[in-house]
Amino acid sequence: MSLKSLPAEAKLALNGTLLVANTVTLAPFLFSTAFLRALPNQGLQHSSKQWAVSIAERWITNNNSMLDATQNTQYEIRGLEQLDPQQSYLLVSNHQSWTDIMVLQKVLNRRVPFTRFFLKQELIWVPIMGAAWWVLDFPFMKRYSKETLAKKPELKGKDKQTTIDRCKKLQGTPVTIMNFLEGTRFTPVKHDQQKSPYQHLLKPRSAGASYALSVLADSLDRLLNVTIVYPDGKSGYLDFLAGRTPKIIVDIQVQEIPRHLRDGDYETQPEFRASFQNWVNQIWADKDATIARILAEK
Repeated sequence: MSLKSLPAEAKLALNGTLLVANTVTLAPFLFSTAFLRALPNQGLQHSSKQWAVSIAERWITNNNSMLDATQNTQYEIRGLEQLDPQQSYLLVSNHQSWTDIMVLQKVLNRRVPFTRFFLKQELIWVPIMGAAWWVLDFPFMKRYSKETLAKKPELKGKDKQTTIDRCKKLQGTPVTIMNFLEGTRFTPVKHDQQKSPYQHLLKPRSAGASYALSVLADSLDRLLNVTIVYPDGKSGYLDFLAGRTPKIIVDIQVQEIPRHLRDGDYETQPEFRASFQNWVNQIWADKDATIARILAEK
């Protein structure tokens, strides 16, 4: 009997179990690369980073194979021919559910450099995953509150410098940095509360993308603009694992990043901030139109 013919509840249990097993099995191999990196040998240190990424990409490949074996989901992917694993990208995407992350991993794995995203410093304590993110050189951010800066003004700028120092580990090799510009998952309630000007999107938050560009100004070559559409309705993560997502459409566009948007200070320069926000808002207006066009094709 084919695994694709299993009841949805059985698929959910099987995929959940395999996802955990895949993580637990590969984690020790990933963590072992951290010990090699500690050795006083630059060649071995460099190789250990490559091995860590290879293990992470294997983790994604295993997950993809698991889903392919159990799901009848039809994928329609547009624009793959634009991707180059030797280029570095700032990846932006709309965000509807945790399913988006697995979709991005399935579509982009080994087609672009391994994808990382900025994380709050506190997330390093998440069991297994926190250590994995650290080994894989995910950039952690330590942001000081306004109250802390008021008491200790000498800390101003140190949070960004800490992130810059962390990002130096990514220099010298192609990299993809991901940012969900909406900052949270789309829901009709959030859409109404925001009074969003977009039909299918929440308002984008520009600060995170600006931060990524300012920290990695000389490392990011292009904008990787990805739009994910579930034409049969939003796909919750558990529904996705259970094989209840009939079709997923992914539209990929590779765009230039204007040079002048790499060099300003979003927090202290109002003119630069307005220019950056206008750029992001135009991207979002185009993305909203793309979603409307895809849905009209049903």
